[in-house]
Amino acid sequence: MIWLVIWLGLAACLAWAVLLLGRGWFWLARDDDRAAAGLPEPATWPSVVAVVPARDEAETIGATVRGLLAQDYPGDFRLVVVDDRSTDGTGPVALAAAAGDPRLTVLRGQARPPGWTGKLWALEQGLAEALRTAPDRLLFTDADIRHAPDSLRRLVARATAEGRVLVSLMARLRCASAAERWLIPAFIFFFQMLYPFRWSNAPGTRTAAAAGGCVLLDRAAFERAGGLAPIRGAIIDDCALARRMKAVGPIWTGLTERVESLRPYAGLGEIRRMVARTAYAQLGYLPAALVGMIAALALVFLAPPLLAACATGTARWLGLGAWAAMALAYAPTLRRFGLNPLRGLALPAIAAAYMVFTLDSAWAEWRGRGGMWKGEAGPRSDLRSDLGADRATGSH
Repeated sequence: MIWLVIWLGLAACLAWAVLLLGRGWFWLARDDDRAAAGLPEPATWPSVVAVVPARDEAETIGATVRGLLAQDYPGDFRLVVVDDRSTDGTGPVALAAAAGDPRLTVLRGQARPPGWTGKLWALEQGLAEALRTAPDRLLFTDADIRHAPDSLRRLVARATAEGRVLVSLMARLRCASAAERWLIPAFIFFFQMLYPFRWSNAPGTRTAAAAGGCVLLDRAAFERAGGLAPIRGAIIDDCALARRMKAVGPIWTGLTERVESLRPYAGLGEIRRMVARTAYAQLGYLPAALVGMIAALALVFLAPPLLAACATGTARWLGLGAWAAMALAYAPTLRRFGLNPLRGLALPAIAAAYMVFTLDSAWAEWRGRGGMWKGEAGPRSDLRSDLGADRATGSH
């Protein structure tokens, strides 16, 4: 029994050694857009159309529209907002925020066809309008995102200077409420752990990451990749798009302070829903992968503090060492959010909460409520509906 506990401690220490040294130094959180200001500007600025999918976003769409129309971008720029059947006046709020600016077009979205996720279908409808003038670049951004005035100029400068077919920024998430301060930095940390940006940004590697709140695309490369239709049912649509774009050219994703999310997460429930929407999809909807993931997270995040608190001798020291490595890895992310690095000691409890969110995601999927976007289940629910209809009619 003693040797089993020691082996558990050794396994936890080895896991953290691999995470610290063998996953692209993701934990340093240094892959960001600060260097974009020093990149050479293009001789001719490409034309850009931004597409914003918006359903019931009256609270934030005004700030999003004003921020985009206030860009200091030297080239031609237009904005398309897809009012996806909102019931709160999102479309009129967007028009009012534009104050008559002719660069804004607001479209009324149509009902989602089977096989599409809600957000991707809204984007697809906006694309039809955006592509009417064959722009050089497309910007997909969310209806709760506020852009600094030079955001687009820096995105385009990186894309042209480095020849990237996709440039994406992980928007700075709100970190004001108690729930946000404890749980939101971990979301960024875990995302980078799954998709190390340094690996994603390197040509020839399999890792491909993007953050759906801010994605700039080379329009010609996007069309070569097939557009949105090949990923129409993807719940984790940003990374699915990144994989397809990386197959046709180099991509780049990083952190930023210049693009911020306005979405508030006042309590635990809102964060749980945000994580649960995609967590089980990340595991390919496989029960075996869910079990394996829970076991791996238990070893990496839960075993160290348990060993430190309950074991003795060598096993206890191994637990303390792995826990210290965990806190060290989390510290740079906490500092980016202006939080005390000592909060890293609570990462085991935070990871346990994310494990519960993932189980909740699986439970929602099994109940036919997976992939919820704005109150509408994802395309896998369409398949269940079709199967149910087939059984009811006796078709095969």
